[in-house]
Amino acid sequence: MPFPNSSDLSPSSFVLASIPGLETAHFWMAILLCSVYILAVTGNCVVLFIVKTEPSLHAPMYFFLCMLAVIDLALSTSTVPRILSFYWFNTREISFSACFVQMFFIHTLSAIESTVLLAMAVDRYVAICHPLRHAAVLTNAVTMKIGLVAMARGVTFFLPLPLLLLPLPFCHSRLLSHSFCLHQDVMNLACANTTPSMVYGLTAILLVMGLDAILICLSYILILKAVLRLASWKERLKVFSTCIAHICVVLAFYVPLIGLSVVHRFGKDLAPLVHIIMGNVYILVPAVINPIIYGVRTKEIQRRILNLIHINND
Repeated sequence: MPFPNSSDLSPSSFVLASIPGLETAHFWMAILLCSVYILAVTGNCVVLFIVKTEPSLHAPMYFFLCMLAVIDLALSTSTVPRILSFYWFNTREISFSACFVQMFFIHTLSAIESTVLLAMAVDRYVAICHPLRHAAVLTNAVTMKIGLVAMARGVTFFLPLPLLLLPLPFCHSRLLSHSFCLHQDVMNLACANTTPSMVYGLTAILLVMGLDAILICLSYILILKAVLRLASWKERLKVFSTCIAHICVVLAFYVPLIGLSVVHRFGKDLAPLVHIIMGNVYILVPAVINPIIYGVRTKEIQRRILNLIHINND
């Protein structure tokens, strides 16, 4: 079944992107995407279950890990089912209202995840540089408050994004460059002055993700200084190894984010396949990678998973 031209579709909708020449492969692409999504959901649910049922894991670091799991579940669930609907049932249109809601969730959840990653960096800094104060500074109550602040920060900064686009007319092509709605993508389709939306979007990203990235780097500079003051290389490696999982998770979040931003701003002439792959990587890679990283690097979670497997085998 051929895809309709964007000009033939309802004027109250956007058109999700497909890969030219690969429309017949959408069924198999959806199978692959669905498999990755199931892996992401399973991995993050396992992390949540283990932390909830293991009292010894009721500590700030694991609560932050649970926050990441919930964010990744929400982010992937707000996009992947709609993409699968497009690939399997050829539902290429997405209404304005649904698009703006999806845009809000994607950007807000990304901002919340960035804040949680910063909080985890601070947790590592306090644990390594001020170990005697760690239990007093980062209590469970403080951790919960940090989660609420992260949520409020994300909503406050990124709720205006869809609101600034909502009154704009879209009189040209409504064909998006991804299979979901992003602010920059939708903004480029408006046939009105988008300067306020562009300036605000860039400012919000710099004040949230940009500032968080700088503070995370600063935290690790201070951590490295503290680690290098230790007597032996064995001690240094042992202490710094406690940060490896967090560093990998930070890279899994920021590298696709930066890559997607670069593609949007400087890759207008790139093939549609590049935009779609980068978008899917941005949505799914952190959700899949995060539970794997912490499952491999955290002995307590490893032990609990092995216990669950052993019980099921018995």
